[in-house]
Amino acid sequence: MIELLASNWLLRSIVLIGLFALIVLASYYAATIGARRIRVMRKLADIGTRENIFAGGSLTENDRASIWASLTKKLEDSGLDLSDDKNTELRKKLHAAGFYSNAAPRIYTFIRLSLIFVLPGLFLLITGLMSEPPGVLQLYLVCSLLAVMGLYLPNLFVRAKADRRQTRLVNGFPDSLDLMLVCVEAGLGLEAALDRVGREMAVTHPLIAELMAQTTMLMRAGASREDALRKMGDRGGVDQIKSFATLLIQSDKLGTSMASTLRVYSAEMREERRMRAEEKAHRLPVLISIPLVCFMLPTMIGVLALPAITLAIRDLFPAFSGG
Repeated sequence: MIELLASNWLLRSIVLIGLFALIVLASYYAATIGARRIRVMRKLADIGTRENIFAGGSLTENDRASIWASLTKKLEDSGLDLSDDKNTELRKKLHAAGFYSNAAPRIYTFIRLSLIFVLPGLFLLITGLMSEPPGVLQLYLVCSLLAVMGLYLPNLFVRAKADRRQTRLVNGFPDSLDLMLVCVEAGLGLEAALDRVGREMAVTHPLIAELMAQTTMLMRAGASREDALRKMGDRGGVDQIKSFATLLIQSDKLGTSMASTLRVYSAEMREERRMRAEEKAHRLPVLISIPLVCFMLPTMIGVLALPAITLAIRDLFPAFSGG
């Protein structure tokens, strides 16, 4: 191996570049960890005795968001326009995936533009190190495909994240309704019940806890119940939560019993979750039949037909040929 590296300048250059990159990455990682710990300690000292930090996310998430926001701001200051404020559908899509930052559309646009050039650039770099590079037509087709992939990969990532988030919200919402029903029947008001349920579900269902904590903060900040509940439905992005917010608003306006409203809606949500589970269970035989037909059926046919095939090869075929 050492003789090969000594005789081939290309391999020697690749090894040296790799070692240099590893040293640089290790130094950068160590410096980043040290700086992050210092920032975390400062933020913890600033937080003091505050108990509720649902709206702010984790400290590392805030650091990453601020880094991306500062990067996009520098690019816009240099003359590259990444703003897409008129595209409300993009903002709704990012909200459904859990990205509530004002800089999220600009970061999304920047990542898409970067991947259009980064993926073909990496492919060209790899082909440049090959002994026999591909032809021009092949380079053009592969680079075009990679550019299209870079354009649509962020969209697929955001959509998958939104689907997973909505599934977690839908599965955890009936449990939060049961807890809220218990709190309301115990004599708590709507604001106190939302706050209590948000604290109790911070570990089991953090997305539900975050929505309820944010709604409680809006009410304490002076927003009306209707506005706070409607914003909760919009932030959730799920039909069940939007219907729940509308139901609470109507119950508050008409003066009906909040406990009976929650009891009926909780039973409906739990029945709906049971029906979804039964639907998935009924789909299992159909889904299992596909691998059974593709893998087990050819094996069974081969096992059953192998004695007859062996007999035909050994006795019948020589007889037909006159042997």
